[in-house]
Amino acid sequence: MATMKYKPTTPSRRHMSVASFEEVTKFTPEKSLIETKKKHAGRNSYGKITVRHQGGGNKQKYRIIDFKREDGKNTVIGIEYDPNRTSYIALLQNEEGKKSYVLAPAGVTDGDVLYSGADADIKPGNTLPIENIPVGTIIHNIELYPGKGGQLARTAGAQAQLMAKENGMAQVRLPSGEVRLVRLDCKATIGQIGNIEHDTIKIGKAGKTRHMGIRPTVRGSVMNPCDHPHGGGEGKSPVGRPGPVTPWGKPALGYKTRNKKARTNKYIVKRRNGR
Repeated sequence: MATMKYKPTTPSRRHMSVASFEEVTKFTPEKSLIETKKKHAGRNSYGKITVRHQGGGNKQKYRIIDFKREDGKNTVIGIEYDPNRTSYIALLQNEEGKKSYVLAPAGVTDGDVLYSGADADIKPGNTLPIENIPVGTIIHNIELYPGKGGQLARTAGAQAQLMAKENGMAQVRLPSGEVRLVRLDCKATIGQIGNIEHDTIKIGKAGKTRHMGIRPTVRGSVMNPCDHPHGGGEGKSPVGRPGPVTPWGKPALGYKTRNKKARTNKYIVKRRNGR
């Protein structure tokens, strides 16, 4: 994927960049694979805002993605843009004519044939149990529980690496740098996810974030003391604490929220911070 830049006809255009959509070959979604997507603007069933900075935005339809990749042979009949995720999606059709969406791997295009099963080749887009994948292979869409569907490495450009296999478990290095144990009977897809340059796109102007359903964020330092721990004071004031905090008093930088007694801690071989 490449990015495009515009001539700086306005200040916001000067640094804006957009995706070129070179990989996209199909521009209308498959009607049988879309669902309505309701907006809640960050509010719960009582109408109270529980997630801030959400609301507005363009209408979207949800595309039903097949993260499980049942065994069989499928042909790619289109690469589409999905407004619900950063990666592109591929429309597949099996030998019986059934269609499904999957995350589009880098390098896969119309006409390619993708296989899912223990005897599939080690080729981008094919899905196999981890026990059948050679050590060192780049993978994505990794299951944590057999049959549940892929949960790890699903964003644009994401790739994990199979590091080792022993005692019925595999060591997988995730995009964050964390090394985690995954069962050998879990499935994973070969290759890296497409739309690799997504993180280089610059939004350029505030209006574009409103189109995405993101509302403005107000700094705590300009609020009143009753609204935020950083608020109050005369003129521009420091936060008045050892470090910045959230509106609810929790440390805002580097605060760990993971349960220290989590059942799955034993599966983490190496943390993302190297410890």
